[in-house]
Amino acid sequence: MKVTGFGLAMGSGLLVAAVVWGGPQTGAGRQAQDRAVPSDQLIAMSFDLGDGRQQVTMVDPRQRVLAVYHIDKASGGIALKGVRNVQWDLLMEDFNSAGAPTPREVRAISQQH
Repeated sequence: MKVTGFGLAMGSGLLVAAVVWGGPQTGAGRQAQDRAVPSDQLIAMSFDLGDGRQQVTMVDPRQRVLAVYHIDKASGGIALKGVRNVQWDLLMEDFNSAGAPTPREVRAISQQH
């Protein structure tokens, strides 16, 4: 279960980076391509979850939406795990901060000097 959580967290992090910066397409075991992905193309990333399943994450950078699928390698069954518009997520500063100081507090301190 920890592997799945890590894979989802890692995939989500990469997706946010891809949506924000329109960066190169990446995936487990692959190197980044030499060119940036145009902002109007769908981005697909694949991760082996190690338990007979593969996770495929799709990003629509134009609409800032991501979708996560799990594929059972034995049966070929595809399960949609979630779809999310990340536009509003990217506007938050402190969600899930690990205590003090928060990013907002660090910024305030640095602006005082």
